Amino acid sequence: MPSPQILRDIALFVEVAKRRSFSRAAEALDMPVSSLSRRIAEFEASIGIRLLDRTTRRTVLTPAGESYLAQATRLVDDAQRSFDELVAQAKGPTGFLKVAAPPDFWAVQHLPELTAEYSALHEEVHVHLDLHAAQVDLVSEDYDLAITSEEPTQNSLIVRRVGATANRLFAAPGYLQARGRPEHPHDLAEHDIVLPVASGSATWQFTRRDEVVSTTVAGRISCNHRSLARRFAVTGRGITMASDINVERDVRSGRLEPVLPDWELPETSVYIVTTSRLLPAKTRSYIDFMSRRLNGVFSGAA
Repeated sequence: MPSPQILRDIALFVEVAKRRSFSRAAEALDMPVSSLSRRIAEFEASIGIRLLDRTTRRTVLTPAGESYLAQATRLVDDAQRSFDELVAQAKGPTGFLKVAAPPDFWAVQHLPELTAEYSALHEEVHVHLDLHAAQVDLVSEDYDLAITSEEPTQNSLIVRRVGATANRLFAAPGYLQARGRPEHPHDLAEHDIVLPVASGSATWQFTRRDEVVSTTVAGRISCNHRSLARRFAVTGRGITMASDINVERDVRSGRLEPVLPDWELPETSVYIVTTSRLLPAKTRSYIDFMSRRLNGVFSGAA
């Protein structure tokens, strides 16, 4: 039977390995760096293998450490999940839940209301909601999960698709009156396009029944987020691509009008991302709740 100290040392190793830093791990664990370093050194001595190489500037895993990390992480996650299951059985989900989300209009409009509903159901969970335009590092920034419209590229992350939003083109009535209304995707070459990417041009693919058209668009204004592109479009600076759910109020109020409404653009999926499938009760309950409710939000906007 393993001693309790060995299990604690394995958990300490996982924390240092994930953060690649003794100081950041010690801060997260609320313990002195010297104590953490000593425990890891004694753990390595007990097994006779160096798992971490330390320099004054960085901490890196040795080949043995790389090989052991996945197994150790599963062990720690299993232990944490077992503990959380016992706590959940006793009094339900508890603890501090840190969530990252995009500053999209749909997120600002719906996530506070949905999170408040979740909080009313789980009074022992404190939910902290952060809006981030860029993807966050779940491990180094201590997030329990992220809600995002960008599919992560890291294979180690667990990605759950919870819905999708339709994309179309929109422009202010004043712009369309001054510049004319495009009748075909190729007509966009004669228009100012507000691009939500750091580029002066982009290639968009349109579909109408069995017809598929790709066209290159360009403009004099670009930005790093669709929320900004929407604002530029509302002020008459050009045509932009936006999700229906993000501009539904603008369309109802007449600030924006659909452009090429018969043509479809690829939809944008929305995901919930975590670092593991083995989740504490607070995270699992929030994901279950949000998956159901967000699916309804996006289905209603379709």
